[in-house]
Amino acid sequence: MAVGLQQLGAFLACFAIWPVTHRFGRKWALVLCSSIFVVGAIIQTINTYSFGAFLAARFIAGIGLGGSSVVVPMFSSEMAPKELRGQIGSFYQLFYTLGIFTSYWIDYGVGKNIYTSEAKQWQIPIGIQILPAALLGLGMFTLKESVRWLTLKGRHQEAWESLQWIRADSSPTAQLEMDEIRLGVETELREKEGFQLKELYTKPDNLKRTATAAVVFIAQQSTGATAFATYGPQYFKLLVGSKGNNDLLLTAIFGAIKVAACLTFVIFVAERVNRKYILTFGALVMAACQISTAAVVKAKPPPGDAAVTSSGIATVALIYLFVIAYNFSWGPLPWPYVSEIFPTRIREPGIGIAVSSQWLWNFVYSISTPYMIKDLGWGTFLFWGLADLVIAGGAWWGLDETRGRSLEDITRTTERVKSFGDEDGDEGEGRRGVGKGPAVDIR
Repeated sequence: MAVGLQQLGAFLACFAIWPVTHRFGRKWALVLCSSIFVVGAIIQTINTYSFGAFLAARFIAGIGLGGSSVVVPMFSSEMAPKELRGQIGSFYQLFYTLGIFTSYWIDYGVGKNIYTSEAKQWQIPIGIQILPAALLGLGMFTLKESVRWLTLKGRHQEAWESLQWIRADSSPTAQLEMDEIRLGVETELREKEGFQLKELYTKPDNLKRTATAAVVFIAQQSTGATAFATYGPQYFKLLVGSKGNNDLLLTAIFGAIKVAACLTFVIFVAERVNRKYILTFGALVMAACQISTAAVVKAKPPPGDAAVTSSGIATVALIYLFVIAYNFSWGPLPWPYVSEIFPTRIREPGIGIAVSSQWLWNFVYSISTPYMIKDLGWGTFLFWGLADLVIAGGAWWGLDETRGRSLEDITRTTERVKSFGDEDGDEGEGRRGVGKGPAVDIR
């Protein structure tokens, strides 16, 4: 219940945050989310001797968590240059995995060295959450507001100053980018004046974008990686048995591999390979790992004495390979991909709905996974493997390429470029003509 309530708060926050960030901007929305999470974490850490207060605090923290999960990728995509947008967007997943890695080793340390009868065994892991949340909120005071949000609000001088600051450049190249941003935003406003929420599903192009974004995050949760992150020790007990602390140690190593894999992807791969190829190949590798694990566990169940066996080593290696594939594909890429495909006009509600699907299915799998482990056993790995096969097919036939294209190019729906969903055989083809509209005075 404690896990589910935080995810429920995060799910609801995805809908509540978009009117806030639309009116007050990305910067102050993130300050608010950070503050809400810190309040929730403080109440959880204090020993109130009330389980109800603890659960309420989990829900409060979930609101801050869910809101930030919408605004952070939005802010990143709107401020990053197109050449680095995927790489910068993938840092969201990198720091997510770094947080999980840290929590695994803290849990292992307090579980090994502090008695369960002492309150500090659970207060230390929960209290440490306050530090990164506070750093996020305080760090926002050092940043400027989103260029595209300022442009949307007609604050063009501030937008130009923000772009100069984030690019450290005021050359003609930056001026051309500002022209492109302003022209794109003004075109969207002219064509779709008087926004109503029903535009998300009454306009076919918007509906396709929204559905695609939601399905991408559903697929991310259905790979099985989030279930492993939440219930790692329970999964490793299926592989190596339940005696001793091997499950906790293997989970901690699992977290370290996640960080190393995601860091490698962000630095060396993110902007060098097409998103569509990575997502398809990553899902196929994950499917192979999960189905192979299911076959080994079915044929040779783990011994109850925690003895090291060749089958146990093989299945652990397969799961580690699985998490490497995940952090090279469906771990980091959904965040920048989803934030790229919406035009400015519907970006807040579009990303909000997409990320809400992530939290909804996170909640579904967090509730159902313990029962799957208990009732299906090796069948749990088979379930994830089959899901990964479906995801691979969906990625190959259902997604469009966005790497290396500006947001205005990706989201342009007039005759200037092809609409969303059309195949683009030449990655540079869609960019021809960008910036060819009337000159915009940004000084």
